[in-house]
Amino acid sequence: MKKTKQNISLITGDIETKRTEIKEYFNDTFELYESIFELLKDDNVFYEQPNPLRQPLIFYFGHTATFFINKLITANIIKDRINSEYESLFAIGVDEMSWDDMNSKSNNFPTMQETREYRDKVRRALNSLIDTLPIELPIGWESPFWIIMMGIEHERIHLETISVLIRELDIELVKPNKIWKAKIEISWSPINELIEIKGKEIEIGKKMNDDYYGWDNEYGTHKAIITDFKASKYLVSNGEFLEFVRDGGYSNNTYWEEEGNSWREYANVRMPHFWIDDFGVFKLRTLCEIVDMPLNHPAEVNYHEAKAFCNWLSLKSGKHIRLPSEDEWYLLTDFCKVTDNSEANIGLINNATMPVDSFKHGELYDVRGNVWQWCKTLIYPFDGFRVHPAYDDFTVPTYDGKHNLIKGGSWISTGNETLLSARYAFRKHFFQHAGFRYVHSQNDIDNENIYETDMLVNQYAQFGWGDEFFGVSNYPKACAKICIEAMDEKSQKKALDIGCAIGRSTFELAVGFDEVIGIDFSTRFISQATKLKESGELRYKATTEGNLTTKHTVTLEQYNLTHEAKKVSFWQGDACNLKPHLCGFDLIFAGNLIDRLYNPKSFLNDMAWRLNSGGIFIIASPYTWLEEFTPKESWIGGYEEDGLEISTIDSLKSILNKEFKLIKTTDVPFVLRETARKYQHSIAELSVWQKI
Repeated sequence: MKKTKQNISLITGDIETKRTEIKEYFNDTFELYESIFELLKDDNVFYEQPNPLRQPLIFYFGHTATFFINKLITANIIKDRINSEYESLFAIGVDEMSWDDMNSKSNNFPTMQETREYRDKVRRALNSLIDTLPIELPIGWESPFWIIMMGIEHERIHLETISVLIRELDIELVKPNKIWKAKIEISWSPINELIEIKGKEIEIGKKMNDDYYGWDNEYGTHKAIITDFKASKYLVSNGEFLEFVRDGGYSNNTYWEEEGNSWREYANVRMPHFWIDDFGVFKLRTLCEIVDMPLNHPAEVNYHEAKAFCNWLSLKSGKHIRLPSEDEWYLLTDFCKVTDNSEANIGLINNATMPVDSFKHGELYDVRGNVWQWCKTLIYPFDGFRVHPAYDDFTVPTYDGKHNLIKGGSWISTGNETLLSARYAFRKHFFQHAGFRYVHSQNDIDNENIYETDMLVNQYAQFGWGDEFFGVSNYPKACAKICIEAMDEKSQKKALDIGCAIGRSTFELAVGFDEVIGIDFSTRFISQATKLKESGELRYKATTEGNLTTKHTVTLEQYNLTHEAKKVSFWQGDACNLKPHLCGFDLIFAGNLIDRLYNPKSFLNDMAWRLNSGGIFIIASPYTWLEEFTPKESWIGGYEEDGLEISTIDSLKSILNKEFKLIKTTDVPFVLRETARKYQHSIAELSVWQKI
């Protein structure tokens, strides 16, 4: 394998040198990505679906090219598409599904020749763009070159995705070549042992002025005090994991969590995914070959298997063995003085795993590289997290309590993936080039705050789920009740709640609808709403005065909304730039939203086609127009024009009258508690519109 460039500084250097570096990085990435597809036996294999939860291989071949164009258009860097059909076809469908979702793929993909020609056009367009776009240093989120870097790093992520899918293909469909050939060193596995790690306080999180490109979830700050623990010297090897297999680990449900047991029984697994039982002798499927089992290489398993192994080892050893947290993994890098430049099996130096005792890092091995390492930690946002507007669904969908972090990178990780700051997360049943090390600690780890620390989130938790004040009914519940009543005898299958905050209106709408989707721009709001859906419980603090607070816990059960949890889902999104698939609704509710949008008119003009014929659109707002939320030139009310006062309701009539008729308006009061002695009392106007 030719050496691929690993990361480039976006801060230092001169402008034209940086332009050249980015151009070389782009072309190196484009060629590297295409080279792995050369392992496929012929073009017919591109249409194979190695994993029922993933798309056919041709999708990924086209996807990374369309990503460049789609993101450049989203960021208003280019205006013209290269092929709008492909840029739609190859755009949607990357996300993993639940392990028991046997969703079939029915897309009619183009020929391989057509897809290759499309990729060539994208490559030429990007090279021209890199040559001509204005460039300034440092390159930050607002720079057009950040979007180009986003596309490059995105393609490098999919290099790893494709390598896993190719590894799942029938070996007869793969043709090894010199570029991707690996050296597999086979020996006995070393005896693992536990190394003492001294606890300390750590602070993690990427700064906005960091040298290298990062994904949105890496930015912000997180502090933690870690107590002493012990960590395994080596990653768990195939030889060590073999003991678990031979001891009946896959047939004893005692070792498996409930979800893991369901997956194990459904998939009928009896050994790791890439192991092959050859008449009682285990072999290993690598990227291009089937080899004798390298007992000294790291075991590659999903989270369920890693967790079950730890439970088995706990019972066997009498010690509390578990997976490390993300915080503990960072402490290991500090303890072993591991940096982004530490020598490791990473960045395609071997094209496969290597023995677990190859790369010594202080007193441990493979703190970085060889295989990704599963963490006990569910991915969550650092304090100060914000979504990059050009890729608002990269991270937020993983803040659902179902995605566990993997850290450290693997042998095929390149670019951003090689950095210690990289944070990637997968569902527990999914396979990457991932393994694990274990820790011995008396402390169990819960990475989620028991009580939310964000003041605004706490206010809205109180607003949606807390006590009622001064005889004023709960506002989200009152609005949802009016929405349901407005449906009369109309279909109540599907509703959209835009500006859902922490979900009270979404859950209440589910009393009358079969399915409700809640959308909010705030990641923190959506994170809390999702936690509530998953756990049935919400904890928050209410400010009494100054820094004094009281702690509160509410449950769906106490509001008789437990059943409704199955009917709701929550997603982060921009109301002025909603995804195309959000359509076919019987009702759309926009609560306290219209006067908080940067382009309310655009939002209103986008609603009709998302509703079914005769569908209902309901807007509720106190019409508090402020320039901090909406540029004054975009206000649709609350100003004078040619000596006339322009009210919001009159503008709504003017904007909506072509596709809607106004059914009624009504006032709905609400109270927002700030402290024990300060409350905001407001009256929203709620208007009901029916699609003509």
